[in-house]
Amino acid sequence: MITGDVDVARAFTALPFDHLVFTGSTTVGRHVMRAAAENLTPVTLELGGKSPAIVTEGYPVETAAKSIAQGKFLNAGQICIAPDYALVPAGQEEALARAVLAAAEASYPAASAARDYASIITERHRTRLEEAIVEAEEAGAHVLRAQGEWNGRMPPTVVLGAPEEGVLMTEEIFGPVLPIVPYRDLEGALAIVNRRDRPLALYAFAKDRSTQQRILDGAISGGVTLNGTISHIAQENLPFGGVGASGMGAYHGREGFRRLSHARSVFRPGPIDAFALLRPPFGSFAEFAIRTFGR
Repeated sequence: MITGDVDVARAFTALPFDHLVFTGSTTVGRHVMRAAAENLTPVTLELGGKSPAIVTEGYPVETAAKSIAQGKFLNAGQICIAPDYALVPAGQEEALARAVLAAAEASYPAASAARDYASIITERHRTRLEEAIVEAEEAGAHVLRAQGEWNGRMPPTVVLGAPEEGVLMTEEIFGPVLPIVPYRDLEGALAIVNRRDRPLALYAFAKDRSTQQRILDGAISGGVTLNGTISHIAQENLPFGGVGASGMGAYHGREGFRRLSHARSVFRPGPIDAFALLRPPFGSFAEFAIRTFGR
C-alpha cells in the first residue's frame, strides 16, 4: 500500500512492472498508458465515461426509475458504472424525473440519509458538480432536486434540457446528477449514444427480447445489464472491462486470472528430435518431410 498524490502516481506508473491495472478517468488513463509504454508494460484500464440508461417505449417508467435511482445514487453517483444519463421517449421526461426522485426519497428517508447516503469525496469535486448544474440552468435547463434532509450532502438531482455542449452532457458526471434526454425513436436514442465515446456500461429497459437485441446490436459498450443497473459487475463468471475510451482488458473471475498471468509455452523434445533431422545440409529425409507435410 502506497499512498500519495499525483507525483507518487507518476513515479509508480513509471516503474517496470509486469502488468499495471488502473481504474479512474479516461484522461488519467491516457497518462498511465503513456508512462507504461516506456517500459512496454501491459496495462488493464478500467475507466468510465457516460454510461447511458435507455428506457424504451412501453416499459413501465416507475419500474425503470427505481432501478436507475438505485444505480445512480449509490455512493452518491461516485461509481464508474453508475448511469450517467437517461434516455426516454419524448413526452415522458417529466414522469421519469419525478419517479427517479421519488425513488431516491424513498431509499434515503431523513432518518437514514446521514448513515446511508454518501458525501462527495472532495470539496473540489462538489464545486465542479454544482458549477455544471448552474451552467445547465443558465442555458435554460430545468433542475429538480429530491426533497428531504440531506445533512449537507448533495441531494439527488435530475436535469431536464441539459445543453448538448455543456459539462453534464460531455463529461462523465460521477455524482448524484442525472440528465434526462428525450428521443423520438430507438434509432435516435442509439444515435445519441454512438455520438459519444464508447461507455463502460449500458443499461437497456425493454419488455421484449427483440428490442433488447436491437440495442445490443446498435451500441457498443464495456458491459450491459438488461432491465436493471450495475448488476453485471457482480457476476463472477462474466468478464468486466471497458472498450475504447472506457478502457481495455477484462478481469474478474477466470478472465482476471488469465489477464494477470503469462501463459509461458514450454516444449520438451521426445526420444527422437524430429527437428534435428531437418538440419542442413538437406537430404532425402528433408525432401520427404516437405512433400508429406506440405500437402
